[in-house]
Order: sequence, then structure tokens, then C-alpha cells
Amino acid sequence: EARLVESGGGLVQPGGSLRLSCVASGFTLSDYDVSWVRQPPGKGLEWVSSITPGGQTNYAASLKDRFTISRDTDNGTIYLDMRDLDAEDTAVYYCNARHQIVTSRDYWGQGTQVTVSS
Repeated sequence: EARLVESGGGLVQPGGSLRLSCVASGFTLSDYDVSWVRQPPGKGLEWVSSITPGGQTNYAASLKDRFTISRDTDNGTIYLDMRDLDAEDTAVYYCNARHQIVTSRDYWGQGTQVTVSS
């Protein structure tokens, strides 16, 4: 069974940093684009960042200076490094993997909560 499991969320003070991890099991990430998507409280889903199998990255314009996505394909893990966090970054962060060709192979994790508060 294909699964994605996020971890690394928690409570952090404004200005702090966190590293989120997304671990894939039941499939290999080598042919998948992987994205981080977040959902702030009471709001819809918001795309954060994506990375291709070749390592090409894209970011939401408002986040690119503070967030960094990376992948360790051999270990089936995608990371999201976040710094200078503020209250507006409070959200549930989800990991999504979509096959580049067979787009029906589209998997989501259960999410990890990030709360930025003093």
C-alpha cells in the first residue's frame, strides 16, 4: 500500500524554524513530483512548494525566501525546511506525491500541524 507520512510539526515561537519530513512507503519517489500544501485554520488549501524527481524546485512567491524543499530519493523522504516562521504560517502541512506520467497515482499524507505562537 502506498503511503506518505509527515512529521516534524509542532509549536514554535515566532522567528523560529522547523523541518518537516515526508516519508514514502509502498512506492518509490523516483518518478514522482512531490509538493507541500498547507491549510491554515478556517481556510482552503494553499500550495507551498514542489520538487521534481530531477530536483527542480518551485515555491509560492511569498514563501521562497524562507522555505526550502529538498529530497532524499534513496531514502524516500522529502523535507521542508522553514525559517523565520510567523503566525501566518500556522497550518496543517500536507505532503503530496503525483506520478509524472500516470497522474492517477496521486498520494496524500495525513498532515502535520505547525503552530507558530508565543
